[in-house]
Amino acid sequence: MSTIKKIAISTGGGDAPGLNAVIRAAVIAAINRGWEVVGIRDGYNGILLPKQYPQGGVFALTRREVRGITHLGGTILGTTNKGNPMNYPVQQPDGTFKETDRTGELVDGMRKQGIDALISIGGDGSLTIANAIAQKGMKVVGVPKTIDNDLDRTVMTFGFDTAVSFATECIDRLHSTAESHRRVMVVEVMGRYAGWIALNSGISGTADAILIPEIPYDIEKVADKIRAREKGGSHFSIVVVAEGAMAKGGSRAVIGNEVGRLERLGGAGERVAKELQAATGKESRCVVLGHLLRGGSPTTFDRLISLRFGAAAVRALDEGQSGVMVALDPPAVRYVPLSEATHRMKVVPLDCDTILTGRDLGVCFGD
Repeated sequence: MSTIKKIAISTGGGDAPGLNAVIRAAVIAAINRGWEVVGIRDGYNGILLPKQYPQGGVFALTRREVRGITHLGGTILGTTNKGNPMNYPVQQPDGTFKETDRTGELVDGMRKQGIDALISIGGDGSLTIANAIAQKGMKVVGVPKTIDNDLDRTVMTFGFDTAVSFATECIDRLHSTAESHRRVMVVEVMGRYAGWIALNSGISGTADAILIPEIPYDIEKVADKIRAREKGGSHFSIVVVAEGAMAKGGSRAVIGNEVGRLERLGGAGERVAKELQAATGKESRCVVLGHLLRGGSPTTFDRLISLRFGAAAVRALDEGQSGVMVALDPPAVRYVPLSEATHRMKVVPLDCDTILTGRDLGVCFGD
C-alpha cells in the first residue's frame, strides 16, 4: 500500500505544448487514488519566494482546476528558467551575486506543506534539479519536457512534435514567396545545442540546406548549393538554421547573458542570410520562428504522450519508485534513473537515418 497522501506538481524551464495535458493526467490519476494534489507556482518560486505570491505560492489542484486544459498551450502552474535552486543567485551587499544551494531549503518547504512526493515536469535543467531533490530524501518522479528533444533515455519528449509540425508548416509557406521573388529564405528555429527541430522540419519541408549545432558549417559550401540550384534553373533556396548553429572555427550567436540563466542566443539566421547574400549576390531574407514554436495547442501525438507521461508518473509513485523519469520506449512508457537521463545531452547522431536521408536527397549540411 502506498503511503503517499499528498503530491506536488512543478513545471520548470521553457514552456512546451503538452504541459497542461501532463498536469491534467497526473491530477486525475492521483485523485482517483485518493491523493491530494497541489501545484507549485513558477517552477519552485512558489516555495522559495512565497512573498511574491499573496494568493499562495502553492495551491490545490482539483478536477475543476484541470477541466478542459488538455488542448491548451503553456502551463497553468507558470514556469521559469531563472533561479536554479542548486545554484541560486543571491545578491551580496556590494552588488555582486553569489550562488547558493537552496535545495535543502526547498525540500524543507515542501515537507512543511505536507507534500509527500513531487512530479517534476521539465528538461535537462529541471530534471537535474529533480534528481538533487530526490537525493535529499523527497520522493520524485520526472517527466521529460523539451521542444528540443535533447533529453537522453527517451525516444521523444512532448512538445517536440508540435514544434516540428509548426516549423514545417512555416517552411512550406515560405517556398511560394521565395520562388516568386527569387530569394534565399533563411528560417531560424530553436535548438541551442541539438538540431532536432531544424533537421526534422528541414527535411520534411524540403529545405535545400540545413545547419545544425552538431555540424559546424562552411558558408561557401552552402553558397555552392545555392549557385548550383541557380544554374539548374531553381532561382530560390530555403535554408533552415538552428539558433545554435555555428561556422567552422566560429562561435554561437549570443545576444546577451543574465545572472542565473543560460546565455541568450540570437542572430544565427541573420548572420547566415547576410553571408549568403554577399557570397551569391542573391537577395536573402531571414525569418525567425523563435517562441512561436513553443506556443499553441499540442498535436495529437504530443497530447497523447503527455497524458501517458502524466498518468505513468503517478503510477510510478504508487509503485514506490523515486529518482526516476518516465520515458517513451515504444510501445511502452518505462522508468529510467534521473541520473542517466540527465548525464548527457541527446544530440543528433551524424550517422542517423534522417541525416543520411537528407544527404541522399541532396540537402546541404554545410560540411
